[in-house]
Amino acid sequence: MNKELILALDIGTSSVRAALYDDAGNVLPRTMVKNERSLTATVDGGAEIDADEAFDQIVAAIDEVLRKSGKIKGSISHVAASSFWHSLVGIDAKGKATTKVYGWADTRSRDHIRSLRKKFDETQVHNRTGARFHSSFWPAKLLWLRNEFPEVWRKTARWLSLSDFIALKLFDEAKTSVSMVSATGIFDIRKCGWDLELLRFLKIKSTNLPEVVSDDSQTFQLNSKFAKRWPRLKAARWFPAIGDGAANNIGAGCVTKNKAALMIGTSGAMRVAYRGDPPDKIPDGLWCYRIDRQTVIMGGALSDGGGLYRWLKENLRLGKDNDVEAEIAKREPAAHCLVFLPFLAGERSTGYHEAAAGSVIGLRTATDTIDIVQAALESVAYRFADIFDQLNSVCSIREIIASGGALRESPVWTQIIADVLGRNMTLPDTREASSRGAVLLALATIGKIENIEEIPTPEGREFRFDKGKYRIYKAARSGSEKYYGLMFDREEQKLEKLLLERLHSGTEVKFDIEVVRAELVKRLSRKK
Repeated sequence: MNKELILALDIGTSSVRAALYDDAGNVLPRTMVKNERSLTATVDGGAEIDADEAFDQIVAAIDEVLRKSGKIKGSISHVAASSFWHSLVGIDAKGKATTKVYGWADTRSRDHIRSLRKKFDETQVHNRTGARFHSSFWPAKLLWLRNEFPEVWRKTARWLSLSDFIALKLFDEAKTSVSMVSATGIFDIRKCGWDLELLRFLKIKSTNLPEVVSDDSQTFQLNSKFAKRWPRLKAARWFPAIGDGAANNIGAGCVTKNKAALMIGTSGAMRVAYRGDPPDKIPDGLWCYRIDRQTVIMGGALSDGGGLYRWLKENLRLGKDNDVEAEIAKREPAAHCLVFLPFLAGERSTGYHEAAAGSVIGLRTATDTIDIVQAALESVAYRFADIFDQLNSVCSIREIIASGGALRESPVWTQIIADVLGRNMTLPDTREASSRGAVLLALATIGKIENIEEIPTPEGREFRFDKGKYRIYKAARSGSEKYYGLMFDREEQKLEKLLLERLHSGTEVKFDIEVVRAELVKRLSRKK
């Protein structure tokens, strides 16, 4: 009997992973491939990768999986993929890339947020698209490209996600999933179509964007070039990629309103997924996308996660990881009396401040490197607590399932987060939640799984919170929030100063008064 297999691809910012799974959703460990890579950081805030280079990395991962699985019997019937959200790349009429692939961490479009907030009511757009105005989303990036690179804009025929670019290369069709486009910031998550008001402002048409599959079960097959390269995949049906966060929730068994997935890789996120519609009012600090036309996913994302911990290790020249963990574990919660603001890579949830930067407050001669590291890990936990509070305002979360390499490598950090949230957390044994999630969704779509909501969460280590530490952290978190507020009060002071300067300069007074006043009102109303 010929058993059916599924090839899974997980396209991340820091690696490309691939493996074969059986038709019960179990990974075949001998087939696993992980190729490390990173987006190039530029001095002006860029986070990019060459489109063809990124595609070649996918091809290399598939080559390696097929090589490693050559002796495994069975036909590969389907291919399921997850890819990082928010990427953007332009292509010309012949399908050649006109830009680099820009990642979510690319902040070069930050100065164009003001134009979006001047033109639109951000609250209304947020409730339609599930996305705030921020450089991680497409509206600001497209404005930046149109205004600052007019030649590139003119020769670009279509704007795609990286996964759409890969689809074009493999299938000769730039088609995409509802999951992928729902995180662009120009897609109406309630109507499941492009937001026409934003498109008009951005001066693009729906034909300049990837075509969204009309049915969530739609699949594709390889073009002749790649069918010849990979004979074993010639007959395979490929599902369009879904967002990595969506796949992670499915893989962690978090697809109901009472279970939240908390992930820390390079960045961090906390998400709840459920079958149904978005809430009538999306909380201000959260985003809301889709897994498919029936399933919503909502949460918050942190730009600083495992990348922050890695930065600390490199720049503070820490010793062995086990020694650092053991030392933090011996210390009392927040006993360092430091406030660490974890915005080295800027802020997304919950305030979405483009100008946010990291800082350490309260340094003394007695402060040591472990104090700083502990304060940093606790500060990320406080940010998760803010996301958790907003999620709990629209969901009733009873379980938190953790995942991600950073938490797996740092049980101390996982315990800190549990103590800060005041909730027990489980860290399942599965190490490839995103790949597993893409496969499980594919199996559900083809009828191999009856109800994806009933898939059990894999067993793992439980982290039980300490009530005493929770009380200490609650007080420390309150102090941290005061400094967070002060930091952005300074932004308001800068805006007021700008207003006064413009009033006295006599140039472009009306335009700037309107912009600054609107910005001040929005910031103050959000604080209240």
